[in-house]
Amino acid sequence: MSSFVIKPAIRTENITYAVRDIVVLASEVAKTGREMLYLNIGDPNQFDWEPPKHLIEATYDAMKKNLNGYSPSSGIKQAIDAIAIEAERKGIKNVQDIFVTTGASEAIEICLTALVNDGENVLTPTPGYPLYTAIQSKLQTIENPYYLDENNGWQPDINDIKKKINSKTRAIILINPNNPTGSNFSKETLQEIVDLAKEHNLVIFADEIYDKLLMDGKKHVSIASLDSEVPMVTFGGLSKNYMVPGFRIGWGIVSGNREVLKNYIEAINKILRARLCANHPAQYGIAPSLLGDQSHLEIAMKKLTRRRDLTVEAMNSIPGISCVSPEGAFYAFPKIDNIKSDNDWCSKLIKETGVVVVPGSGFGQVPGTNHFRIVFLPPENILEKAYKAISEFHLKYMNELK
Repeated sequence: MSSFVIKPAIRTENITYAVRDIVVLASEVAKTGREMLYLNIGDPNQFDWEPPKHLIEATYDAMKKNLNGYSPSSGIKQAIDAIAIEAERKGIKNVQDIFVTTGASEAIEICLTALVNDGENVLTPTPGYPLYTAIQSKLQTIENPYYLDENNGWQPDINDIKKKINSKTRAIILINPNNPTGSNFSKETLQEIVDLAKEHNLVIFADEIYDKLLMDGKKHVSIASLDSEVPMVTFGGLSKNYMVPGFRIGWGIVSGNREVLKNYIEAINKILRARLCANHPAQYGIAPSLLGDQSHLEIAMKKLTRRRDLTVEAMNSIPGISCVSPEGAFYAFPKIDNIKSDNDWCSKLIKETGVVVVPGSGFGQVPGTNHFRIVFLPPENILEKAYKAISEFHLKYMNELK
């Protein structure tokens, strides 16, 4: 064999995905026989959560009827119609296109790919889901992070957004409710973002995959409901609200001025046609999910609220750690004071305790701050055990720094 080495594409150099990358270390620690407590991946099915039975039955029936071939590229009609009803419920007007994808992740990647050229940029929330920066690295676009304000319940910092807009900015991304902070954006904040998009001719990408998972009686405002002319793509899916992340079923709802959007919509559909279709039988679960019995959500929110409260109380009781209470999703993003590196802290936590959390640097954060993300999906007994271990570890870690 020659010494020839295949050189990977430059576009892959900056692709990182902290949620999965941390698993490499966790797997090594698990091999030593240590008990592992996983608080790192937002997968309800790993714990005591199940999807609605009518979703599963509809998908199974489709497979039994041999609806196992290709579907139309944009998705089956009954799914599109159900998503259109959901868009109307959310108050989204002037809908121009709807398409079903392999998870919301594919919808996001397709819409970014169809919009952004080399050298252009997209305003991306920080902290935010690392998928967005991974896609932008692949597309070789310029990163343009804007900050969420921890002192204001992790709402987008409007002044920071204003400073970051430049002549090469094409769009602004919102994750609402937010991953990793669990914040739910106010109507006033969203309206300010709409006004900025109007002023600077930006497309708004609204990732609303957690829009039904809200605590304390909070309501979700879809940003597309606030303006019918600004070009927006609203992303949703079955993964989180309906607890089937492995089905990989998501969608995009394009709304706004038709003339402004028509060429962009055709570009999106070119990519949709080229990749054939999303999982066909799983699409038959969309209409029963959106239009059927929603009682699983009430049960889910009671469980999540208890686990959220347990999480926030535990984190805020640890000297040197503070945690803004999340209002939605199933994540908390505690802050660690007086350390140099959350990567070092999280790595040592995994090695010494088996508790797996994700360092805040994997989601982006204000320079000079350190955080970690907790997924509070596990049952209370697992969370209590993990939080006790975190508390004891942090005391020891800080003593060793002295």
